[in-house]
Amino acid sequence: MDHVLHDGEEVKVGGTALVAHLTPGHTKGCTTWTIQVTEGGKTYDVVIIGSPNVNPGYKLVNNTSYPQIAEDYERLWRVLKSLPCDTFLGAHGSYFGLEGKYALMHEGRANAFIDPGGYKRFVAEKEQEFRSELSKQKAAAK
Repeated sequence: MDHVLHDGEEVKVGGTALVAHLTPGHTKGCTTWTIQVTEGGKTYDVVIIGSPNVNPGYKLVNNTSYPQIAEDYERLWRVLKSLPCDTFLGAHGSYFGLEGKYALMHEGRANAFIDPGGYKRFVAEKEQEFRSELSKQKAAAK
Protein backbone atom coordinates (compact mmCIF):
# COMPACT_ATOMS: atom_id res chain seq x y z
CA MET A 1 0.00 0.00 0.00
CA ASP A 2 1.40 3.42 -0.97
CA HIS A 3 1.00 6.34 1.38
CA VAL A 4 2.41 9.87 1.35
CA LEU A 5 3.91 10.65 4.74
CA HIS A 6 3.52 14.02 6.39
CA ASP A 7 5.75 15.81 8.86
CA GLY A 8 5.23 14.39 12.34
CA GLU A 9 3.42 11.29 11.13
CA GLU A 10 4.08 7.97 12.86
CA VAL A 11 4.83 4.75 11.07
CA LYS A 12 4.23 1.68 13.21
CA VAL A 13 6.15 -1.51 12.72
CA GLY A 14 4.89 -4.07 15.19
CA GLY A 15 4.94 -2.30 18.55
CA THR A 16 7.51 0.26 17.43
CA ALA A 17 6.64 3.77 16.25
CA LEU A 18 8.95 5.79 14.00
CA VAL A 19 8.17 9.48 13.61
CA ALA A 20 8.87 11.25 10.30
CA HIS A 21 10.40 14.74 10.46
CA LEU A 22 10.57 16.64 7.18
CA THR A 23 14.15 17.90 6.82
CA PRO A 24 14.41 19.18 3.24
CA GLY A 25 17.48 20.80 1.78
CA HIS A 26 19.68 18.00 0.51
CA THR A 27 16.52 16.95 -1.34
CA LYS A 28 13.01 18.36 -1.14
CA GLY A 29 11.62 15.25 0.51
CA CYS A 30 14.51 14.39 2.80
CA THR A 31 13.20 12.88 6.02
CA THR A 32 14.78 12.37 9.43
CA TRP A 33 13.29 9.70 11.66
CA THR A 34 13.02 9.44 15.43
CA ILE A 35 12.26 6.43 17.54
CA GLN A 36 12.38 5.62 21.23
CA VAL A 37 14.04 2.37 22.26
CA THR A 38 14.30 0.78 25.67
CA GLU A 39 17.30 -1.15 26.89
CA GLY A 40 17.89 -2.32 30.43
CA GLY A 41 14.84 -0.42 31.64
CA LYS A 42 16.09 2.91 30.24
CA THR A 43 14.45 4.66 27.29
CA TYR A 44 16.66 6.32 24.70
CA ASP A 45 15.83 8.84 21.98
CA VAL A 46 17.24 7.79 18.61
CA VAL A 47 17.56 10.11 15.61
CA ILE A 48 18.15 8.70 12.12
CA ILE A 49 19.35 11.61 9.99
CA GLY A 50 18.47 11.65 6.28
CA SER A 51 21.18 13.96 4.95
CA PRO A 52 22.32 17.42 6.00
CA ASN A 53 25.06 17.56 3.35
CA VAL A 54 25.53 20.33 0.82
CA ASN A 55 27.06 18.31 -1.98
CA PRO A 56 29.56 19.87 -4.39
CA GLY A 57 27.70 21.74 -7.10
CA TYR A 58 24.57 22.40 -5.03
CA LYS A 59 23.27 25.82 -5.94
CA LEU A 60 22.03 27.56 -2.78
CA VAL A 61 21.54 30.98 -4.36
CA ASN A 62 19.39 31.75 -7.43
CA ASN A 63 18.46 28.11 -7.87
CA THR A 64 15.61 28.13 -10.39
CA SER A 65 14.80 24.42 -10.00
CA TYR A 66 14.73 24.60 -6.17
CA PRO A 67 14.22 28.29 -5.27
CA GLN A 68 13.63 27.67 -1.54
CA ILE A 69 16.67 25.42 -1.02
CA ALA A 70 18.43 27.75 1.44
CA GLU A 71 15.22 28.25 3.44
CA ASP A 72 14.70 24.50 3.51
CA TYR A 73 18.20 24.00 4.90
CA GLU A 74 17.36 26.57 7.60
CA ARG A 75 14.33 24.44 8.52
CA LEU A 76 16.54 21.36 8.60
CA TRP A 77 18.87 22.96 11.19
CA ARG A 78 15.94 24.05 13.37
CA VAL A 79 14.43 20.57 13.29
CA LEU A 80 17.68 18.68 13.92
CA LYS A 81 18.63 20.95 16.83
CA SER A 82 15.17 20.54 18.39
CA LEU A 83 15.22 16.73 18.48
CA PRO A 84 16.24 15.02 21.72
CA CYS A 85 18.98 12.53 20.89
CA ASP A 86 20.83 9.91 22.87
CA THR A 87 21.82 7.81 19.86
CA PHE A 88 22.09 8.96 16.30
CA LEU A 89 22.26 7.00 13.12
CA GLY A 90 22.09 8.16 9.54
CA ALA A 91 21.96 7.48 5.85
CA HIS A 92 25.73 6.87 5.91
CA GLY A 93 27.74 5.20 8.66
CA SER A 94 30.36 7.95 8.47
CA TYR A 95 27.80 10.41 9.87
CA PHE A 96 27.85 8.75 13.27
CA GLY A 97 31.18 6.89 13.33
CA LEU A 98 29.70 3.45 12.69
CA GLU A 99 32.99 1.59 12.31
CA GLY A 100 34.52 3.01 15.50
CA LYS A 101 31.38 2.46 17.55
CA TYR A 102 30.99 -1.06 16.21
CA ALA A 103 34.58 -1.83 17.23
CA LEU A 104 33.97 -0.42 20.73
CA MET A 105 30.84 -2.53 21.04
CA HIS A 106 32.85 -5.65 20.19
CA GLU A 107 35.47 -4.69 22.78
CA GLY A 108 32.69 -4.94 25.34
CA ARG A 109 31.85 -1.29 25.79
CA ALA A 110 28.20 -1.08 26.78
CA ASN A 111 26.06 1.22 24.65
CA ALA A 112 28.86 2.38 22.37
CA PHE A 113 26.21 4.03 20.20
CA ILE A 114 24.95 6.37 22.92
CA ASP A 115 26.50 9.64 21.80
CA PRO A 116 24.40 12.79 22.32
CA GLY A 117 27.53 14.97 22.09
CA GLY A 118 28.49 13.39 18.78
CA TYR A 119 25.05 14.21 17.40
CA LYS A 120 25.36 17.86 18.43
CA ARG A 121 28.88 18.11 16.98
CA PHE A 122 27.81 16.51 13.68
CA VAL A 123 24.82 18.83 13.26
CA ALA A 124 26.93 21.90 14.17
CA GLU A 125 29.66 20.87 11.71
CA LYS A 126 27.22 20.33 8.87
CA GLU A 127 25.41 23.59 9.61
CA GLN A 128 28.74 25.45 9.54
CA GLU A 129 29.60 23.85 6.19
CA PHE A 130 26.21 24.99 4.86
CA ARG A 131 26.66 28.56 6.18
CA SER A 132 30.15 28.79 4.71
CA GLU A 133 28.97 27.61 1.28
CA LEU A 134 25.91 29.88 1.40
CA SER A 135 28.06 32.88 2.26
CA LYS A 136 30.48 32.08 -0.56
CA GLN A 137 27.63 31.72 -3.07
CA LYS A 138 25.94 34.95 -1.92
CA ALA A 139 29.19 36.86 -2.34
CA ALA A 140 29.72 35.40 -5.83
CA ALA A 141 26.16 36.32 -6.85
CA LYS A 142 26.67 40.04 -6.21
